[in-house]
Formats: sequence, C-alpha cells, structure tokens
Amino acid sequence: MTTPLAHDRYCDEILAQADRFGTLLAAGADPGARVPTCPDWTLEDLVRHVGRALRWTEHIVRTRATAEIPMDQVPGIEGPGGRGDADALARWLEESASAVAGALRTAGPDAYAWSWAGRHDAGFWARRMCHELVVHGADAALAAGRAPEPVAPEVAADALEEWLEIVRFVQRALPDGPAKDLRAPGRTIHLHATDADPALNAEWVIELPDEGITWRRGHEKATVALRGPLTSVLLVLYRRLPLDTPEAQVLGDRAVLDFWLEQASFG
Repeated sequence: MTTPLAHDRYCDEILAQADRFGTLLAAGADPGARVPTCPDWTLEDLVRHVGRALRWTEHIVRTRATAEIPMDQVPGIEGPGGRGDADALARWLEESASAVAGALRTAGPDAYAWSWAGRHDAGFWARRMCHELVVHGADAALAAGRAPEPVAPEVAADALEEWLEIVRFVQRALPDGPAKDLRAPGRTIHLHATDADPALNAEWVIELPDEGITWRRGHEKATVALRGPLTSVLLVLYRRLPLDTPEAQVLGDRAVLDFWLEQASFG
C-alpha cells in the first residue's frame, strides 16, 4: 500500500485543486453546463457540492466534532445567493478551500475529528478532501469541454489506493450496501501505470474473494489488466473516463473490469 502523503501536502493540494476550478470559471466555463460524468448536475451544482463538502469538513475539524454535524448547522455552507455568477462561485470555493486547509493545518493530522469511515482524525479529512477535489476537478474539466489535467503521480497513486480502501470499507461496514456483490473468487485485476517513475511502484493487483477485496503492489499476470497513464487509470477506476478511452488499454477479460465498475459505482 502507499504511504499517505504528508499532511501539509494534502493541504497544499486542496488549495491547488480549488484553484483549478477557479481557473476554469474565470476562463469562461458556463456554470449552467451539464457535467457529463454527473448528468444530474450543472457545473454550478458541482462547485456547490464541492464547496459544501469543504465547509462541512472545516466545521468538523475546527470544532473537533465527536459526531456527525448536520449540514444546516455549518456557517456559509449555502454559498452565493444567486445562480450563474461564476466569479462569486469561484471566490466562495477559494474561501472554502482556504478555510478547510487552515483548519487542517491548525489541527494537525492526529487531532480528533469524527468521520464516517471509522477513522476519527483530521488526517483522514485532509486526504479525503484532497482526493474529492482531484476527482471532481476532472468532472469540472469535462463539463467545460476540456480533458482532465494530469495529477501529480504521488497524488494520483494515493487517490487510487484510497479508493480501494473506501470500497473495502463499504464492503465490510455495509454488508448489504452498494458493494455487496463485488465478489468474484479467482478473478484478478491488474492496474498498471505506464508513465510513473518505477520508484512509485504504481501497479496494483486486486483480488475479489468472497470475504471482500484485497490488493497488493506488483506486476503480475491477472484475469484482466488496465494499462495507461496513472491519471487515466485513476479516472477510469472512478468512472470519470470510459473503459474504452484511448488513454488506456484493456488486456484480457474486459467483463471483469465491467463488473468492477458496475459494482463499485458509488464514488
């Protein structure tokens, strides 16, 4: 497994990813444009979703919450009052990112903070918000008619591994939940980043036994392999790029990857 990034690096990345959103809006992206990967949302809906997540997290971390906080108790969570104001949306998102990064830095990674994942510390939220912005940043780019920008390799690798951890957590914590059928004993998936420094060891072998998914780093023959640039592999796994994207290559039994994407479709 990856070693999670340094706490300050997550905070820096939160700010950088929020800045990418602002750059899209400043460049003329239409707040009313549909998000192809989240078709019920416009770009404005997406920005508001991300901003609310940041404001909610900031409140949890700053107050050292010991239980879930209702969204309506979080100051500033509604965002700009009007609709369609790209500048106001960008400012609000920037302020939201700055607020959560500040709260996370002040708290430090080990400070207590409730979470939905059973790990109750600020470090969980730094990692989660970083990767929330990475994935939704790809959504925003696609809504603006652009290709998603590459993510720093160490960030993309950590985001990919965090997603595997989330899938495993959902399987174990919610036995009747959305990943309950993600089991295929004897079937394996190999994820292979073709553009990463060998020192990053950006290859994963995922197994799907009845007791829940497992994975390990390494290059091994599998039932199916997904190869491509690391950001593309991450975004395919998150269903932000289609499996037949020219950025990636599928080798072997594609049905196993289709099965994974269908069953792990809650992200």
